[in-house]
Amino acid sequence: MAAPTNTTMQADLIAQSIDFTERFQGSIKKLREILGITRLTPMAVGNQIKIYKSTVTKADGTVGEGEVIPLSKVKKELASTLTLDYKKYRKTSTAEAIQASGFNAAVADTDAKLLREVQKDVKADMYGFLTGTTGVTTATAADFKSSIGATLGQLAVKWEDDDIQSVLFVNPIDFYNYLGGSDVTVQTSFGMSYLQNYFGFNTVIISSSIPSGKMAATAADNLNLAYAQVTGSLGTAFNFTTDETGLIGITHNPVNDSLVYQSVIMNGTKLFPERLDGIILTTISKK
Repeated sequence: MAAPTNTTMQADLIAQSIDFTERFQGSIKKLREILGITRLTPMAVGNQIKIYKSTVTKADGTVGEGEVIPLSKVKKELASTLTLDYKKYRKTSTAEAIQASGFNAAVADTDAKLLREVQKDVKADMYGFLTGTTGVTTATAADFKSSIGATLGQLAVKWEDDDIQSVLFVNPIDFYNYLGGSDVTVQTSFGMSYLQNYFGFNTVIISSSIPSGKMAATAADNLNLAYAQVTGSLGTAFNFTTDETGLIGITHNPVNDSLVYQSVIMNGTKLFPERLDGIILTTISKK
């Protein structure tokens, strides 16, 4: 006997999970394209990620004939250590919401909202490093325009020997105050607004996570994305649906004692710089 019309089938549940993982994988891919991240590194959960800064002690280069040339010293120091861990999320769709909107709409709508929160957590790591003052290279300039110049100059010094793709992060208030009434085309992806090939940078990210009165820049190759895979026995144990990389896992199931339909999500993603001193944090003294 065929199932009654509108019965939620197992295929519907699997489709919801597959759709979610594909959207997340697609958004991560777009994030990497925007930022120019080339390295996506799978690691075991619990592994440590080490971030370094370098300092240069330059000796006087004026040396007399026959005299011993003094040593200059480049020192690479450990600046920060991260531990790769899993982030876990859970949300529910109520029986009433499913009855009012239908199963697919109710679950997909709340999944989409949770996906945005997962994306915020991924970006939070990066913004924390960009706006921190420990270990980064700092600069100060009088206004927004001169701050752009100062940032470009410091970036050129720090990455003098590298052919880099540059990324600038600015606060939306500072950005639009500077533009005035000028018309610009801003694109949006992964919850970020951005322009390409602007102000002399390959990419400009406009985000309120950058405090007003500050701007930050780095080389795209300085940004790395590491993740702990949600696959293998872990995925089997919790019936996770994952994308082909194992970036994220999701499972759906009914909870009958409260008549809700539950989504449980897990991922372990860290977005981090390789060199803290390769980040330029510039203060705009007159906003």
